[in-house]
Amino acid sequence: MSAGHAVDGAGTGDADGREVSTEGLDLVRSRPVLVGPVEARFPLRPGDRPLVAMGEAVVRGAPLADRLRDPRTEVVRSPAGPVAGSPGDPWARTAVRRGASAEAARGELLFRSGGRWRVGTGEHHESLEAPFAGIVREVRPGIGIRLRSPAHGVLGQEAIGGPTSGRLEVIAARDGDVRASEIDVGGAGAILVVGAHIDAEGITRARAVGVRGIVVAALGVKERRDVLASERRGRAAAHGLPPFAILVLEGAVRRSIASPFMDVLEHLAGRTVAIVADPPCLVIDDAAVDLPPPPADLVRIVAGPLAGAEGTWAGLAGPRRFPGGVVLEAGLVRFAGRPPLAVPLGDLERFG
Repeated sequence: MSAGHAVDGAGTGDADGREVSTEGLDLVRSRPVLVGPVEARFPLRPGDRPLVAMGEAVVRGAPLADRLRDPRTEVVRSPAGPVAGSPGDPWARTAVRRGASAEAARGELLFRSGGRWRVGTGEHHESLEAPFAGIVREVRPGIGIRLRSPAHGVLGQEAIGGPTSGRLEVIAARDGDVRASEIDVGGAGAILVVGAHIDAEGITRARAVGVRGIVVAALGVKERRDVLASERRGRAAAHGLPPFAILVLEGAVRRSIASPFMDVLEHLAGRTVAIVADPPCLVIDDAAVDLPPPPADLVRIVAGPLAGAEGTWAGLAGPRRFPGGVVLEAGLVRFAGRPPLAVPLGDLERFG
């Protein structure tokens, strides 16, 4: 699938071969359905230990770093005489300040002050695994690792948690609402597409049965708060929890998944995909997969009382007066065979 579509001409053909008018459509904001190649960043904190080098090729599931789940800093005494080492070096001595545990002496040197070192350390470790195959483009201890893949990604608004990977399963329509009772152990190891909304109980249930991720149109403030609190509790547990992530495609206001995105997700059902947070996207493991392009004349309303509605472009409407007495440039949009409706150009988006 190409990154965009030509819209400067008076008309073009869609996937079904019909002639569609795109005159003036270039004035409408374009939203990409796919981005690629994908270069994802995985943050590292002081005390985390990278396990890969720049330029190294890794497969999905390969360890990228050894991370601390409960990072903190401790002060350790320097022995008499010159001290070998510099910030970023590993520390494995046992001479620590009174009251500090022996484990605290194993970590990463941060800085030296007053004859003592500040050390980044922690008691519980976890492995950061590559969610997709790629080439390591950057390794910066204490800052992050960048991994590049030639594959495409479905770009969302935000990703919470992760990174994670699993087979993609669609369990709801694009305007569906999934509840906890609809999620069972059959979804273990999968990334679920749950439509327009999922409640906090459904997310908790998914986490409990081993679901690896969720793709949803919108996630409310309460659900977002509950997920973040659950992730903090999971990281504080003695054995931790498997990676889990939620990819939010639209934002916090409830609406359905845009049909071009849903077409791609349905086409990917059964394939292995990954969710990463930077950038927030669903990474497609197979770079050669053939995905359906969006209709050239499809537009979507993103603001106002009809937000989320989709229609076909019918041309420019010129300046129109809208509620409140404001005059705006508008476009004509046809919904389900009805007469075209004038919509401000700023309230529309098209897909590329």
